[in-house]
Amino acid sequence: MKLFTCASALAAALCFGSLAQAAEVDKPECIAPAQPGGGFDLTCRIAQQGLADQFDRPIQVTFMPGGIGAVAFNLFNTTRTDDPNAIVAFSSGSLLNIATGKFGQWTENDVRFVATAGADFGAVVVRADSKFETLDDVIAAVKDNAGSVVFGAGGSVGSQDWMKAALLLRSVDVDPKTMRYVAFDGGGESIAALLGGSIEVYMGDVGEMVPHLGSGDMRILAVMSDERLDGPFAEFPTAKELGYDAEWIILRGFYMGGDVPEAAYDTWVNAFEAAYQTPEFAKIQEEKGLMPLNMAGAEMDASIKERIGRMRDIAREAGLIE
Repeated sequence: MKLFTCASALAAALCFGSLAQAAEVDKPECIAPAQPGGGFDLTCRIAQQGLADQFDRPIQVTFMPGGIGAVAFNLFNTTRTDDPNAIVAFSSGSLLNIATGKFGQWTENDVRFVATAGADFGAVVVRADSKFETLDDVIAAVKDNAGSVVFGAGGSVGSQDWMKAALLLRSVDVDPKTMRYVAFDGGGESIAALLGGSIEVYMGDVGEMVPHLGSGDMRILAVMSDERLDGPFAEFPTAKELGYDAEWIILRGFYMGGDVPEAAYDTWVNAFEAAYQTPEFAKIQEEKGLMPLNMAGAEMDASIKERIGRMRDIAREAGLIE
């Protein structure tokens, strides 16, 4: 039998208090709100592998498809609001669905956001021989006649890809409703349309541009990150540094039910913060095609809720919601 002793009454209280907190999370689980494969599965695998040293037992990955996250969001606002063991994967698309009411009556204030898994960032991309040499050229044309510039991306009006362009236009007081936007089924189709001349500006993601950087077929005019990125993207300016308040993070992370015990929430937050300090976690992010954006706890919760509020404002201005 394993014995556990504390040297004094005070030490005992501290010891058993610590054990009680750890015991709050005794069956760690990550909910991927979709079928196996895809982004939510990837997000949970990052938690499963990246937190392997933070818990006594492996994190179980459970799939809960339905409504691109709506089923899971509703479950964790009804029957599992205080579940200490489970975190649920989300993406920027999930946040947009919350902002536009696609998850029903529940809002961002009904759950607690725990931590990020990593991120990708929006990018303004044109063909190598485009008449638009800089982002300023694109904006000048848009301000002159918004309908004269053909934007395109892998998502319909109101999607997160559309939101990237809407943010850009909104930063110069141009109504996103006046934008000429063509929707495609994914990034591959969008890039083919750009190269084929069907669209002039592709609102893509930085990560998906890695294989194309050396081809000479396309140019990145700006990256929609808060600061310049490292590595192969260091040469590309941000929209912000060019004077446009347009930032778009393709974020992946985790939330918990709104009534989860504080000790359990802190256990998950501390686990992620400890994992962020390890080279192993950074390697897992890289292998999964994400860049480091490590944030957990109250700071992260507040940041996400502010982000959803901005999305809601844009959607309302564009007439997507009332």
